[in-house]
Amino acid sequence: MQGTPAPRRRKSPRRSALALTAAAALLTTGLLSWPGAQRAQAAPADFVHPGVTVSRAQLDFARGKVLAGAQPWKAAYDQMMASPYASLGRTPKPRAVVECGPYSDPNYGCTDEREDAIAAHTDALAWYVTRDERYARKAIELMDAWSATLTDHTNSNAPLQTAWAGASWAKAAELIKYTYTGTWADAGRFATLLRNVYLPKVINGSNSNGNWELTMTEAAVGISVFLEDKASYDSAMARFRTRTAAYVYLSSDGDLPKTVPSQNLNTRDKIVAYWQGQSTFVTGLTQETCRDFVHTGYGISAISHVAETSRIQGQDLYGTDVGERLRQALGFQSKYELGAAVPSWLCGGSVKRGLGPVTEVGYNALHNRLGIAMTNTQALTEQNRPAGTNNLFVAWETLTNGDNPN
Repeated sequence: MQGTPAPRRRKSPRRSALALTAAAALLTTGLLSWPGAQRAQAAPADFVHPGVTVSRAQLDFARGKVLAGAQPWKAAYDQMMASPYASLGRTPKPRAVVECGPYSDPNYGCTDEREDAIAAHTDALAWYVTRDERYARKAIELMDAWSATLTDHTNSNAPLQTAWAGASWAKAAELIKYTYTGTWADAGRFATLLRNVYLPKVINGSNSNGNWELTMTEAAVGISVFLEDKASYDSAMARFRTRTAAYVYLSSDGDLPKTVPSQNLNTRDKIVAYWQGQSTFVTGLTQETCRDFVHTGYGISAISHVAETSRIQGQDLYGTDVGERLRQALGFQSKYELGAAVPSWLCGGSVKRGLGPVTEVGYNALHNRLGIAMTNTQALTEQNRPAGTNNLFVAWETLTNGDNPN
């Protein structure tokens, strides 16, 4: 597998700005496809830290609300602190090789790795709110244990496993490195782990179901921010734009959904099969809606996480097709998650619900910041508060992003 792309020669500010504008326009209209899309420039001149899914201003807002006992943030914080992930008695369970087959079978370190990564992220958030150094040191203990041990991920689910864990590790590392006032002696070793073990597994994407590549892209973007790797950030972000357009259908796409060129979905029959047998395409439908809402939730969540990170890093995608696809996907899935009758043309008249705690980030960005009415998404978001964790890569987003104006 190819490693991180080599850095490009620096261009003049004027040429870079023109190239970015042109690339953004082409990506929005879907005219820029692989391999050209890999050359789109999205990375900021200087990365913002902390800046993976949540900014310092957002963290300060959440912390202030918790300390004031305000809801829903205090309930979300209490939920997080009562979870096993916040336990100061947690013992890391690193492995040299994590082997994950289909649906994590076999499961040699898969659950342990994901849960240690979520725990590190949880401890980092607990540190930020409480300023209790025990939590920062516990996060560091978990990251150090894995950076001293892990060398590879293997078997068929290796790319997805790497993405799930990598997304949480990047959030934890970002918070500790850029907010903890103590020392992290082995921060460099953890950065090397992310660069050499995680990034190569996720940076080149996947031709599997769309939630794979979206989550892999989320991990790649987060890791790139932490490493301040502009070339990898650009590559991951361009892949994200292509995959998001191919994951959520808009009527403006035409009679058929957009596709990822490398998948060779070049006939209607191939596209329908890839969309789980769904042959009627309506705005907000996703590639996995008719598979089940659980996996659809993974894809939607990853879209929101990358969009939020991009906004923090200076390129706001919520006003582009990314934001529109996210809005429509949230609204469409929320409607049926809330119990609306499923028409016969949709998934044969039956859907498998279970969207998960995935609406807070997108709802906050689109409804609270941009003022867009999102009746179904709002109802589902408020019904599910405080949103907990899916035990894979989503955790505590009512606390970090719920009704957060920053």
